Amino acid sequence: MLTSSQQQLLRVIGQSGPSSRTALAASMGLSKAAMSGIARDLIALGVVHETETVQGQGRPSILLDLHPEGAFFVGISLLEDPAPLVLSDFNGNILARQTMPLSRDPGVIAGLIADALPKLLSGRKDAKRKLYGLGVALSGFVDERQANCVQSTLLGWQDVPLAQIISQKCGIDTFIENDAKAVAVSEKLFGSARDVQNFSVVSFDDGIGCAHFIGGKLYRGNHGGAGEIAHCTIEPGGSPCRCGKRGCLDTVASLKAIREMAKAEGLSCHSIEDLETESARGNAAAVRVLHRAGNALGLAIAHLIQFNDPGVILIAHVEGRFDGLFGTVMRQTAEANVLPRYAGQTPIRTHRVDRDVWARGAASIAAHNFLIGPTPN
Repeated sequence: MLTSSQQQLLRVIGQSGPSSRTALAASMGLSKAAMSGIARDLIALGVVHETETVQGQGRPSILLDLHPEGAFFVGISLLEDPAPLVLSDFNGNILARQTMPLSRDPGVIAGLIADALPKLLSGRKDAKRKLYGLGVALSGFVDERQANCVQSTLLGWQDVPLAQIISQKCGIDTFIENDAKAVAVSEKLFGSARDVQNFSVVSFDDGIGCAHFIGGKLYRGNHGGAGEIAHCTIEPGGSPCRCGKRGCLDTVASLKAIREMAKAEGLSCHSIEDLETESARGNAAAVRVLHRAGNALGLAIAHLIQFNDPGVILIAHVEGRFDGLFGTVMRQTAEANVLPRYAGQTPIRTHRVDRDVWARGAASIAAHNFLIGPTPN
């Protein structure tokens, strides 16, 4: 178990990246001698290591950074069947993979995880000893302690203490989180947003998710539900949504909704790629579908810009194209629906991700709690 001072040093390095002992001492409000003692213990534990030497105004400084193999984390995604499990290192790299059947029974899930863990860890001799946490990503609302699933329509859950159930079965500190928030944490810890204090992540797949970092911290809201743009009403009185409302963004702009709209138009298109091809050929129905979906997503992003004024919006997508009509309409709508002073001020970056994104995000939740501690309200 790490001391509070050791935890603080890891937190500072995790947030700022490789740093000299002098810079770390200043950040922690300690003398260089005291900080060096803490660093020495963490180096002995293998959690921190010395990296490059940099020349400053005085003597050269040796930078300290998190050791990639100093800690390991397990991530599980409950968004797919079979459910993927990954083992990641301190840099967010995936070292091993396993799968298990997806169940809606929390006890069964805990048992399946316990059964899969030995195989997942078998390739690394030191993984079990240095395993510091397990994260679970799911579709739904999670409480502010990252312990209870408040509600998940996909899993049919309400007030399920999933973290406790898994932890008791597996003997590992466990944290659960909404899928989009898990991706946002992954981007902050290990991805393109490490140096960005204010940003929003929009996950684009069969459903649409969203999460925000404000002031360098994940913003969850009072009840853990901040960022749920999927269920913002975009078309009042529109199509029914699985949440029980009508006209939600998910019913117009998600990949599932786009496929359903294409089918309703009599198109045999199964992807945005197919629709882009048809629209380029002048197919009016394909153009209508892409315009409707792109307008809806662009309007929702305009609202994000007005609400939060983020430094960047990252759209993480497993499938879909954003370099054609759909992406063009989305960007034009977003720009047209913000105050003129904000137009063009917020970069909208699209980032194609692989299917590991949810499980990697789950592992990042465990890493985030080890490094920084639970996210506040």
